[in-house]
Amino acid sequence: MIILFKHIYARISHGGTYLAAMSVLYLAQGIWFAKAWRLSGSVRRPALRKLLRCLWVAAGMVLFATGMDPFMMSFFPHQGFVYWVFTAARGWLFASFLGLMAMAAVRITGWLASNAVPALRGGGSGQGRSRRTFLRYCAFLAGSAPFLALAYGYSARMKYHVRRVDVPVANLPKNLDGLKIVQLSDIHAGDFMPCDEVRRAVETANQLGADLAVVTGDFISWKGDPLEDCISELGRLRAPLGVWGCNGNHERYTRTEHLSQKLFHRYGMKLLRMQNAELEWRGEKINMIGVDYQPQQGSPGWKMKMLDGVDALVRKGMPNILLSHNPNSFYRAAALGIELSLAGHTHGGQISIGAGGKELSPALFYTEFTAGMYNLPSGPQGHEASVPGSGAAALYVNRGLGTIWIPVRIDVPPEITLLTLHPAV
Repeated sequence: MIILFKHIYARISHGGTYLAAMSVLYLAQGIWFAKAWRLSGSVRRPALRKLLRCLWVAAGMVLFATGMDPFMMSFFPHQGFVYWVFTAARGWLFASFLGLMAMAAVRITGWLASNAVPALRGGGSGQGRSRRTFLRYCAFLAGSAPFLALAYGYSARMKYHVRRVDVPVANLPKNLDGLKIVQLSDIHAGDFMPCDEVRRAVETANQLGADLAVVTGDFISWKGDPLEDCISELGRLRAPLGVWGCNGNHERYTRTEHLSQKLFHRYGMKLLRMQNAELEWRGEKINMIGVDYQPQQGSPGWKMKMLDGVDALVRKGMPNILLSHNPNSFYRAAALGIELSLAGHTHGGQISIGAGGKELSPALFYTEFTAGMYNLPSGPQGHEASVPGSGAAALYVNRGLGTIWIPVRIDVPPEITLLTLHPAV
């Protein structure tokens, strides 16, 4: 019991933002629960009324357990029927909250319009009923939209998108102009990413004819997920310069970092853990560097505390390519003079909304590098520069293949990236 409380406390102490967000979601659930309770009260048959209310209470307990799941990862199953129930509950939490907000917005707009426009206040009782009926239908449609979006996002999560990106790289020799790198990231093999889908992604990647293949972490999500099956499918990747990888945060959580490295070796690939390897192509060399997941610290200056010890792996006189799952390590990588960093971790937020010419996504809560290309000046001043900007150090953040928490993607398709390197002008 003491171990359980310590486990919960450790997660709560690092989850203030999460708890605040869940509190708002649970307040919204109180409104839905009250509506359902009143509705069940109109049922005349006592046995059926009691059954319905027992179901409401059971649903409330599932929703509460769903909110506690991040703090008790080791105690709730993350495969099979229970996991599907928890996943559906998470989807309900978010969609029902957004639906409630949409319905409230329609009603407030209708109230403001009826009070601001004299013509809308006039008319007899028949017109009043018509307006109320119209607003009720509008509220219903608005409230349904998040659930429809969730259903669309569930089906869209497997629609792979190949992104072709030209990457200017500082200090890139002319002989390496046109070098192609295919990147996969955030596979999250499991119930919502079966291994036959991983194979389909690998087959698509192989058709791109890349010279080098990289996988930047998060092969699975939870203990018990098919790690070896996932890595064996990744072992089908083909590239003249080989297949290289790094661990992600979920390998850290599931304590499979060493096992992942062994499995990479077993299936003909190399996973770098605070290691480097010099590759030769067309008579020129490239220095590949790989690190385990770089956790963010709460102390000031955490951006420059990442990649501790990596300075010894950086090579002068050749381009350095860093595989680091967390894109926030880019500040330190730029300061170390690493020309190109490849990352994942964000999933592009999984949900993105365009507003005012910018994309808004949940990933913005923990990084400035949500998806795509970024640049910083190279050298010690790099961590002080604005993002994005121009500079000698480049970062590409892959949007990932899989999903986490809610298996949906809205306006953020799963990504297979083909990066073509060019000398920076």
